[in-house]
Amino acid sequence: MVDSFRLNQEKEDFHVIADNIDSGVVFKGTNLWILVFAILICSLGLNVNSTAVVIGAMLVSPLMGPIIGLGFGIATSDIGLLKKALYNYLFAGIVAIVASTLYFALTPIHVAQTEMLSRTSPNIYDVLIAFFGGLAGIVAIASKMKGNVIPGVAIATALMPPLCTAGYGLATLQWSFFFGAFYLFFINTVFISLATLLTARLLKFPQKQQLDEKQSKRTNRIILLITILTIVPSIYFGYTMVQQDRYMQKAIRFVKSEIAKHPTKNSFLLDHEVNASEEIITLIYGGENISKEEIISLEKNLRDFDLEASKLDIQIGFGKKEEDEINPLAAELLSKEQKLQEVEETLDEANQKLDSIQEINELSGKIFKELKAQYESIYALSMQPSIEYKDSANLEVWLVHIKLDNTLDTEDETRIVSWLKERVGNKNIYIHYEVKTLNPLERVTRFLTP
Repeated sequence: MVDSFRLNQEKEDFHVIADNIDSGVVFKGTNLWILVFAILICSLGLNVNSTAVVIGAMLVSPLMGPIIGLGFGIATSDIGLLKKALYNYLFAGIVAIVASTLYFALTPIHVAQTEMLSRTSPNIYDVLIAFFGGLAGIVAIASKMKGNVIPGVAIATALMPPLCTAGYGLATLQWSFFFGAFYLFFINTVFISLATLLTARLLKFPQKQQLDEKQSKRTNRIILLITILTIVPSIYFGYTMVQQDRYMQKAIRFVKSEIAKHPTKNSFLLDHEVNASEEIITLIYGGENISKEEIISLEKNLRDFDLEASKLDIQIGFGKKEEDEINPLAAELLSKEQKLQEVEETLDEANQKLDSIQEINELSGKIFKELKAQYESIYALSMQPSIEYKDSANLEVWLVHIKLDNTLDTEDETRIVSWLKERVGNKNIYIHYEVKTLNPLERVTRFLTP
């Protein structure tokens, strides 16, 4: 079993390993153009939030070369390689930041997408990814059976996206983006180089020159100091991330509880938001108003989920709290609902008026047919309800216009008035007769007084 883990049997010749690393360190000609194109591809991928494009840029990028060269140069005491790797590392970093800054300064899209945001908060997990990625990379380089490890390491350690995100931070003057992304790139640099250094020493690669004990101790102290200074902030950020994740889990359990769902019988949870960094839980309810006592009860229930330090923000979607605090969205919905009710009331009134007109028309038609059956000389009738305004009181009356061929006697006119009054519900009747045989000045008006 121990022999299964040995690397010596598959180890490549040292000169081949050194030549491969040395050739990947220099940025000029083809390597430099590939670097520039990879920067633009990655910047585009971050800009449009395309994971596939970002991965493609990581595969194309030759940034891994000088970083592995740094670790290999220290491990083999190759000062020439170390200087060359450091120069090209700084040159590549400057080119990448300048190119990405120019791109983000010119692009019309300035919104930070999720692909970019994920590169601004490095933590201890990024340290572990860089270290184990570096181990895989140098082991593959040192082996005759390389396979497709190097592209996988390039994707896992993600050297290019942090540099492009740093360029975005410079272009938009968002320093939190710049420093967060650059710190992630520095983490990858330090721990890929450290993994290369440790593996090279473990495989006992020959030293190009022998350092005395004092120089060796000084080199080891510098490496240890850089490692500690790099890893300490990541431990803090990692601890913060774990604490926020734990808080998020407890907050979600609280939100899912029956108490959070139903503070009153006629209320329900519309939506929720959890701000883990500031420890604020926002609950947006719809339905019945929530009283102060019910809110206090919800706040007490936070203790059951170890959330007593949290702030509970209650918002009402379709009502209001006792303090008359109303959600802006709810206010807009209520305003629209009130306008809709007003429109519905107006439509109801119009429909009632239309129904009333239809009833009058139907009643007028029936009355005309009945009068025509009794008095053949009547050939037209129109009638309309109205109001008679008086000093003492206003009275409801009916105005009736009857057209006929010949005049009626007084008895018939009296009978018609009484009959019409009965038909319209004992309302006062004003009748105007229009007789064909009379001239306009002789046409007669009859009415029943109250």
